Amino acid sequence: MSKISKLFKGSSSSSSSSSSKSKHHKSRGGPSPQEAIHRLRETEEMLTKKQEYLEKRIEQEIVIAKKNGTKNKRAALQALKRKKRLEQQLTQIDGTLSTIEFQREALENSHTNTEVLKNMGFAAKAMKKVHENMDLDKIDDLMQDITEQQDVAQEINDAISRPFGETFDEDELLAELAELEQEELEENMKTMGGLPSVPSSKVPSGRPSQRASKYKTART
Repeated sequence: MSKISKLFKGSSSSSSSSSSKSKHHKSRGGPSPQEAIHRLRETEEMLTKKQEYLEKRIEQEIVIAKKNGTKNKRAALQALKRKKRLEQQLTQIDGTLSTIEFQREALENSHTNTEVLKNMGFAAKAMKKVHENMDLDKIDDLMQDITEQQDVAQEINDAISRPFGETFDEDELLAELAELEQEELEENMKTMGGLPSVPSSKVPSGRPSQRASKYKTART
């Protein structure tokens, strides 16, 4: 075998191997979900247009069968046969559309779930990164410090709000208040015409003889 033939053979084998590798790589990677969904939608649109075409053809065959009727029985029967075949194709397309629609919805749901899981994993990694520099023991110590400072602040507020100056016995103040109320009640009774006060000094009484002589003088 000549050198040229060997070189040609090697180049062809290498090109075939590279092409097989590229095909294997493509088949291994496969289409993306977006591409597959797009292809399925295009197929649905194509089959829908095919349905519309078949429905129009069926209507035309019915018109032909009615037009010929018994006048041209053979043409009428041929039209009805064509109508039956078209109806069979229409039924097959309906089943195919249902299958494609189910596959597309399943693929869309799978793609959505994949994106959701991907985003959840991304969020979990971000949360983990945030919590890397956090120490639970330090957080507990911090919360204890906050609680202690709140207690100190409450004590300061109580101390500031505490009144200054002399302190008085509350029982004594209540007794004094009762006396003041009693005095005010007595004053109100006097102004309203209550019982007169009893004089403290006694009225001097005269002798019996003097009262009798005065009585006699008055009668004469």
